[in-house]
Amino acid sequence: MGLLRRTVARNGGRLWPGTLLICLFQACEAFVPVLIGYIIDQVIAGGDGLGLALWIGGLAGLILVQTSMYRLGARLLMLAIAHESHRLRAEVTERVLDPRGIRTDMRAGELLTVSSTDTDNTSYLLDYIPRVAGAVTATAVAAVTLLSIDVVLGLAVLVGTPVVLLVLQVGSPAITRRVAAQQEVAGEAAALATDLVSGLRPLRGIRAEDAALRRYREVSGRSLRAAVRAAGTQGGYLAASNALSALLACGIALLAGWFAVRGEITVGECIVVIGLAQVLIEPFGVLAIVPGLVAEARASADRVSAVLTAPTLVEPGPVDRVENVELSLSGVSYRSLDGLDLTVRPGEFVGVVVRGPEDGEALTALLAGRAAPDTGEVRLGGVRVDTLDLDLARATVLAEPHHTDLFTGTLADNLGPAADADLSRALAASAADQVVADHPDGLDQLVAERGTTLSGGQRQRIALARALLANPPVLVLHDPTTAVDAVTEHAIAHGVRDLRAGLSTVVVTSSPALLSVTDRVVMIDGGRVVAEGVHQELGASHESYRAAVLR
Repeated sequence: MGLLRRTVARNGGRLWPGTLLICLFQACEAFVPVLIGYIIDQVIAGGDGLGLALWIGGLAGLILVQTSMYRLGARLLMLAIAHESHRLRAEVTERVLDPRGIRTDMRAGELLTVSSTDTDNTSYLLDYIPRVAGAVTATAVAAVTLLSIDVVLGLAVLVGTPVVLLVLQVGSPAITRRVAAQQEVAGEAAALATDLVSGLRPLRGIRAEDAALRRYREVSGRSLRAAVRAAGTQGGYLAASNALSALLACGIALLAGWFAVRGEITVGECIVVIGLAQVLIEPFGVLAIVPGLVAEARASADRVSAVLTAPTLVEPGPVDRVENVELSLSGVSYRSLDGLDLTVRPGEFVGVVVRGPEDGEALTALLAGRAAPDTGEVRLGGVRVDTLDLDLARATVLAEPHHTDLFTGTLADNLGPAADADLSRALAASAADQVVADHPDGLDQLVAERGTTLSGGQRQRIALARALLANPPVLVLHDPTTAVDAVTEHAIAHGVRDLRAGLSTVVVTSSPALLSVTDRVVMIDGGRVVAEGVHQELGASHESYRAAVLR
């Protein structure tokens, strides 16, 4: 509810004037049958032709004012909704892209759903408030008019409306639950679809298309069933609200007709009552259906709030300089890591071999600054990383994950601006110069979203070149050559070693080609260091190391 209250508060400049104009529109609409009834009783019955012309002109003026009020009010409210939806999307996007990271179980597809569908649903509250206010205004005008005509008719409106709303309110919690469940499962299906599309080529390579298809069908089926349940609940609610609203309006009209037949009200008053009964169908319908719409907005607002209030993964500190770039982990536990001790001295080229891939992912996440250890310390230059300024930490240590992204544009766009000499060295060291040379457009060749126009090996080489161009004091690479052939891998190993001379480099890999050029290799098994030494010596003396590396 906090997010919904904020939505209302920061759009007051458009919301409340727009709501006032919608209320005036509804009041004018309710006055139309009142004016028609007056014309019939007072003008037509008296045979006043000039008066009839004047009053019809007045009726036309009332309808013109009514239309203008709606147009101006709707314009203000649509602007408020559009601006709020945009601001919520920007806030969610900013939160997701926060360099400190966010702690959430939502995957990319679910976050996409939150930043689009859920932000729109939340902003629609700015439509529901004026609709309710206008409906209440129309109901109040009608009730006062009906009370002035006949107390019984007025009481029918004043008592019948709350009863209808009370009956329909019973269904709101069910709508909230089912809409929330549907949005959650829909986000899961979107996330899975994103994963499958991005990994389609590897799936084909291991012939896992059928398994992936079965999994997606299962999740998509659950999403369909949740959507049908939510739609069924909303449809039943809508049918009940329309039926009850129509019954109430028809009941009032029938009661007025009975009074007119008995002579208790005039013909003009009867027309007023019947006209108001018609006018009240829409306000009654709005009052009946809005609780369900608000329930949907609340469900979406809860999901948006879950992203906006998600805790950060790391908190930067005030230290803005370090004396050296020695990287050390002392007694670190995080995910699968259990009391890990590791030191990388300035200028050292260190290989890290992990028996379980989860250890490599956890180590890379810690060194990338995407997570903080549960216990233990990560230090840079003797200073705890969590006390460093975030920009300093990111500029000093760059961790290139195994799964990297390329973006729509050209190869040059993906590599970023660089001096020609630096670019040539980085391309040669990563063997990406072959990717450039093999295409007639060179660096201007177009790259599709996620780099799908390139092979897996080409994507890895371009991503590695991009990381090398950054030239950070400490570079962490996680399995950078898994998709390239042995000859290219050997060339990359020596190229990276030569280019990174004098700078600290950590390579998490099981590649003999890369490990053979390192100064030192550390082996992690069960979250701890179990062996350390030179690649050739470990290969000859350590059986577990041989099993993990030699192929």
